[in-house]
Amino acid sequence: MLCAGRLGGLGSRAAPLWPRRAGSRGLGARIRARGVSTSWFPVGAAFNVKPQGRRLDLFGERRGLFGVPELSAPEGFRVAQENALRKADLLVERVCSVAPGPQTVLIFDELSDSLCRVADLADFVKIAHPEPAFREAAEEACTSIGTAVEKLNTNVELYRSLQKLLADKKLVDSLDPETRRVAELFMFDFEISGIHLDKEKRKRAVDLNVKILDLSNTFLMGTNFPNKIEKHLLPEHIHQNFVVAGNHVIVDGLHAESPDDLVREAAYKIFLYPNAGQLRCLEELLSNRDLLAKLVGYSTYSHRALQGTIAQSPETVMQFLEKLSDKLSERTIRDFEMIRGMKMKLNPQNSELMPWDPPYYSGVIRAERYNIEPSLYCPFFSLGACMEGLNTLFGRLLGITLYAEQPARGEVWCEGVRKLAVVHESEGLLGYIYCDFFQRAGKPHQDCHFTIRGGRLKEDGDYQLPVVVLMLNLPHPSRNLPTLLTPGMMENLFHEMGHAMHSMLGRTRYQHVTGTRCPTDFAEVPSILMEYFANDHRVVSQFARHYQTGQSLPKNMVSRLCESKKVGAAADMQLQVFYAALDQIYHGKHPLTASTTDILRETQEKFYGLPYVPNTAWQLRFSHLVGYGAKYYSYLMSRAVASMVWKECFRRDPFNRTAGERYRREMLAHGGGKEPMLMVQGMLQKCPSIDDFVSALVSDLDPDFETFLMDSE
Repeated sequence: MLCAGRLGGLGSRAAPLWPRRAGSRGLGARIRARGVSTSWFPVGAAFNVKPQGRRLDLFGERRGLFGVPELSAPEGFRVAQENALRKADLLVERVCSVAPGPQTVLIFDELSDSLCRVADLADFVKIAHPEPAFREAAEEACTSIGTAVEKLNTNVELYRSLQKLLADKKLVDSLDPETRRVAELFMFDFEISGIHLDKEKRKRAVDLNVKILDLSNTFLMGTNFPNKIEKHLLPEHIHQNFVVAGNHVIVDGLHAESPDDLVREAAYKIFLYPNAGQLRCLEELLSNRDLLAKLVGYSTYSHRALQGTIAQSPETVMQFLEKLSDKLSERTIRDFEMIRGMKMKLNPQNSELMPWDPPYYSGVIRAERYNIEPSLYCPFFSLGACMEGLNTLFGRLLGITLYAEQPARGEVWCEGVRKLAVVHESEGLLGYIYCDFFQRAGKPHQDCHFTIRGGRLKEDGDYQLPVVVLMLNLPHPSRNLPTLLTPGMMENLFHEMGHAMHSMLGRTRYQHVTGTRCPTDFAEVPSILMEYFANDHRVVSQFARHYQTGQSLPKNMVSRLCESKKVGAAADMQLQVFYAALDQIYHGKHPLTASTTDILRETQEKFYGLPYVPNTAWQLRFSHLVGYGAKYYSYLMSRAVASMVWKECFRRDPFNRTAGERYRREMLAHGGGKEPMLMVQGMLQKCPSIDDFVSALVSDLDPDFETFLMDSE
């Protein structure tokens, strides 16, 4: 039983507490429409001005974070967690005494909700709140709720109350599909914790889970730890590119965008130099995951991780990756030849293409061919204009309007946070999005979506409105200058808002499956689909206006930007195939056939094409092995689905209301309460094959003829 918090582009998934996956069907007339509020105001203006303080709130009641009364001070986390744990005890007692039936699932979901409403909120506050006292209190709450969840996951009486329901075929057949799926998901969560095993094996499973959590945290910290080298071993003229501490040069990243080949080479070889402790940690992590998977009845960790996903099995994933690699092969070779040509032009003495070269030289080629200097675009992408663009898009596609709402005193954790009400034209208020968009000291440098509270139908017939946070790292507006976004920042904003709409529009009966609580290879589909809208000139032309003159962004600038993204795109995708294949092999059959570094070298040679560099161990920096273990392929598969949805449903008309309503009905409304492939089939009106997925990804790399025509206008 878990709580899933963060979700962002690949790599921002938080560890769950009671794993939640999915949602269910819309609830129609059973949900009462929420009325409008006179305190709402236009969304664009709220983001293009610097906040003027909260004078109106000084004498108002202090409500607490997210409107939770207890959280007006750090000590309130203890009160909130104690209340949640007391309620959990009562619900456990209740579910164990009630006769098996639909009520069993409702009580399980309420139990999950009571814990997750504290844990999810605390998971966000512990990394995002600027005050140490709040962060520490939230960390303690996470630990306390986590301990309670571990006990619940090993509570045999609780497990048997659900087992009785699922063992009764007549009862199971009487459940509606959504309730049955949620019951099965709760059972799956129990059994991957080993509760169905005998006492000795159950203890072994608990011990392995604890060990895996510790190893995951240790490995994650190690992925960002800098390496150092004695100063005299590096040419003096490149010292200035790194931090110098005494007799050592500190290297804390790959410096992939540096124009100096030697700086990139040095950073690559030093930052990726193997650390023996990190190597042991990874080997132990992979080994313990395999032991746990086998203990609870799976042949590999990958088989366990992929249950319930679009892919369903590691065999399907590898088939997908191998077919994609084959289709990309010639394009990737052409990309490497193009990049090598640019390197030869700029550095004829050293023209061999190495793994540290593609990001930099691809950027050079993009700039040379398309003149896409970000400073030319930023004046057209003020944050307020982009938010109005999203508002227009959601209004025309889905009948939704975003309104800014003044938060109460103490409701937000930082002055720059904006609160948005998401309002449907006939259903009323759907939920709230808190936008933590601006840079500040100590804030994580990651674009993320956090679920704070999941939506669910309550016993009194009211709907518990979803609450989410979107976190970006944008520059602050000033008195005379609004926040101006680069094209990449604009696309990231659209991506994260795709996650938010998934959360807002998932009208599920059970919070365990609300919004983004769905299989990983489906969770990124709504966010990646929004990237297609962000790159369509018909959408961009609706909002991209120069913040001073009001001039529209010229169409040919939009076309150049879109086409520039295809430079080196096959090689980039090939790199992702390599990473995904490596992840599958690491989580496949154990014991591994070779060391993790030897497997890296072999997989790189097979799936990428650029040579492995001796005495490097990139896998030790592969942080996604923790949050996306055996699931790194998800980004590629989600992109394939999003590409198909775009081409089939929105490419002809990105504002098509009929397609928008179908998208909500078939995909967004269900969260994880329906098999992901059934949602894809419902949207596409066909069952896509692996070949269809591969073709969709590869066709995205082709030049757009319409774009070339537009560019010549």
